[in-house]
Amino acid sequence: MKAVVQHKYGERDVFRIENVQAPEVGDHDVVVRVKAAGVDAGVWHTMAGKPYLLRLFGFGLRAPKQRIPGRDVAGTVSRVGAGVTRFVVGDEVFGTTLKGSYAEFTQTPETRLTQKPSNISFEQAAAASVSGCTAMHGVRDAGGLKAGQKVLVLGAGGGVGSFAVQIAVAMGATVTGVCSTNKVEFVSSLGATRVIDRSREDFAAGSDRYDLIIDTAGHTSLGRLRRVLTKRGTLVIVGGEGGGPLLGGFGRSLRAPLVSLFGSQKLRGLMSGEDLPTLEALRDLIGAGNVVPPVDRTFPLEQAGKAVEYLHDGRPVGKVVVTV
Repeated sequence: MKAVVQHKYGERDVFRIENVQAPEVGDHDVVVRVKAAGVDAGVWHTMAGKPYLLRLFGFGLRAPKQRIPGRDVAGTVSRVGAGVTRFVVGDEVFGTTLKGSYAEFTQTPETRLTQKPSNISFEQAAAASVSGCTAMHGVRDAGGLKAGQKVLVLGAGGGVGSFAVQIAVAMGATVTGVCSTNKVEFVSSLGATRVIDRSREDFAAGSDRYDLIIDTAGHTSLGRLRRVLTKRGTLVIVGGEGGGPLLGGFGRSLRAPLVSLFGSQKLRGLMSGEDLPTLEALRDLIGAGNVVPPVDRTFPLEQAGKAVEYLHDGRPVGKVVVTV
């Protein structure tokens, strides 16, 4: 099969198209014929090998252990293992894989997949799992959001941020989004009550206070974020963007729980994964039309490196997808 393969860390040119062996199917696994695969910040981190801390966490010191990139996947079931009970050949599915999704086929446990809602495309489905589940964990679980609360989303025009806005609105919150100028209309269309253009207005300068802050942007100090939290509010830092080459933005995530020890505010770093109950809850929100996976641009498999670069440059309004 045709796949993107990465033999070393670096820029987009480390992604090469190669012919590799198609995956086998285990007893509880599904082989998916990939139609589309999402691009998320984790793919860039794996491509670049930065921050260096991630290499010590099992990514591989000199080269990625997993040579085919990509986690988000959407497609049709090609083969099922003997113990698979939830899918049959031909089912349209979406979810995640640890075997790489930038390929014609990928293998994944059936518990990492769910049925694709009929009201979205494969490209939209491929954009949903990683960013959507991360947003769900941040808003619902780490954030403990309740209906009627006020939420601030930093990086509201990006992948996780755009899902966080929609999920918070669906849960009955009043949402303020912070984004760049070219994304203001988009964030407003997601249901945000107020949108702050970060180039023209300082979100921390006003008198507004928020019960929950979801920070996906990675550029704001903990002190400034705490100033706009309510007395018992919660800050959730998503991912490791920003910062230096060693720790990246994970430094803030590591410091946040320590700061929480000395006050009533809850500051949390989110290291999210994908689990079936959360994926199914996301699927239901999408199926009901409460969440729409926003696809900014698609790239063919041969341009996967360009797709990752486009994401890292901060240009997308929503999500980027690789089509196969």
